[in-house]
Amino acid sequence: MASAILSEELECPVCLTIYTDPVMLRCGHNFCRVCIDRVLDSQEGSAGYSCPECREKYKERPGLHRNIALRNIAERFLSTQPDQEEAGVHCTYCVDSPVPAVMSCLLCDASMCDKHLRVHSKAPEHILCAPTTSPETRKCSVHKKILEYYCTEDASCVCVTCTLAGEHRGHQVETLQEASEKKKEKLRNDLRKLMAETEEAEKRVQSLEERRRKAQEKAAGEAERVTALFRDLRRRLEELEKRVLSDITSRVQCYDDIIRQLEIKKEELSRKMCHIEELCHMTDSLTVLQESDTGDLCDTEDRHDKQLHDGGDRDVAGISHTLHTGLADIMSGVTGGIYIQPADILLDVNTAGNRLHISDNRKTASRSDRRQKRPDTPERFNYYTPQVLSSRSFSSGRHYWEVDVGGSDSWAVGMCYPSIDRRGQQSVIGWNDKSWCLDRCGNQYAVIHDSEGMKLPDGIPSDRFRIYLDYEAGQISFYALCDPIRHLHTFTATFTEPLHAGLWVIDGCIKISGGSRGV
Repeated sequence: MASAILSEELECPVCLTIYTDPVMLRCGHNFCRVCIDRVLDSQEGSAGYSCPECREKYKERPGLHRNIALRNIAERFLSTQPDQEEAGVHCTYCVDSPVPAVMSCLLCDASMCDKHLRVHSKAPEHILCAPTTSPETRKCSVHKKILEYYCTEDASCVCVTCTLAGEHRGHQVETLQEASEKKKEKLRNDLRKLMAETEEAEKRVQSLEERRRKAQEKAAGEAERVTALFRDLRRRLEELEKRVLSDITSRVQCYDDIIRQLEIKKEELSRKMCHIEELCHMTDSLTVLQESDTGDLCDTEDRHDKQLHDGGDRDVAGISHTLHTGLADIMSGVTGGIYIQPADILLDVNTAGNRLHISDNRKTASRSDRRQKRPDTPERFNYYTPQVLSSRSFSSGRHYWEVDVGGSDSWAVGMCYPSIDRRGQQSVIGWNDKSWCLDRCGNQYAVIHDSEGMKLPDGIPSDRFRIYLDYEAGQISFYALCDPIRHLHTFTATFTEPLHAGLWVIDGCIKISGGSRGV
């Protein structure tokens, strides 16, 4: 009813349809712009203009003012009626002009507007529903009766005849309302599950976005350090280039200096030669004998020859020395940028179980059949736990160390807190919440933390492994050092203590094959 009243209020008095681009005259009446323009055009040449609604007179053609509010209301009203308009559901009884239907009666196979709905029968057999052009879809295809029940055994809607004498006789049935409520309840449960999954997905997205933000910040810092490092390297290389080129130029200038000295010497020798020739032509013996000696000139020439010879020998060696010394200085300066010098991981004998032998260089741990005579201290793993920790711990930064396990078939390598138990089964690396490890038993590999293990694919083609720690990121990663290097697994945690390297050796030996490299 309200929809029909609103529709009447939104009709243009000229075209009797919903307003299109409504405009308003000074008298307050509204029209479609095209409609009122057409009316005013027809009034040109007459005594004046007038409103088609109230007949108010205008001496001059009246101005038109857009009614934006009315336009918005008309557009919103039309947007709420698309289904009825598209489906063509109109009142069956309004034959003079199509009027949108508000309800349909399944018994009468008729649709009604607000006006005809008021006078329609209210008897129970007259079932009303939303306006539809296909009432047959709400009736039984066999008995042509209204679908009133739901067969739970066949999951289909049925009429009363189906339940009494049809193929659904004796089946468990429910009213459509009951079945609908049950399905709605199931849908609500599904909706709650989906909402929970959506919320969980949103949390994961937020977590990943936060991790991405931290990774971006970290990457930005690393990029800045790399840029600064290469800027410094370029500066140092340019300085070294200038120094080497200057050295080369100075060695060429050495020849110029010697040549100038020899030119002077040539002039001096020419003067002396002329003087000697004059003496040789003199007839006065007394004058010849009284003339001073010309001196020994050979020493000067030998000195110049030696200087030239030595300078030529030093050219290549001197330049090479300058170049190599400069490059060595630059490479040593790189250690102050991104990478630092390797620092060896050494095994802490004070933590080694007495079934382990630790080599003198503290790089190799091997299973021993003979009990080691070490004192039983709180720091030491008990006799039945062939395990050892590193003497060094890591509480920040990024580090890696490598092991060669070629001498053992059963082992575990990884990292753990210093507070790890030193007695019993719970002290084994990986079998508690204080350690993370890569484990091998025979040909089976696994990664383990807090007694929770995950098997890795068989046939890892390597006896050398790398353990990588990023303390701030909370990551411990394991790699097989084959060709190419294979990433095996990464644990993620929030570290609360410093971390030590750890070895667990059941047979044979494990050797630490590389140092720890901080980044």
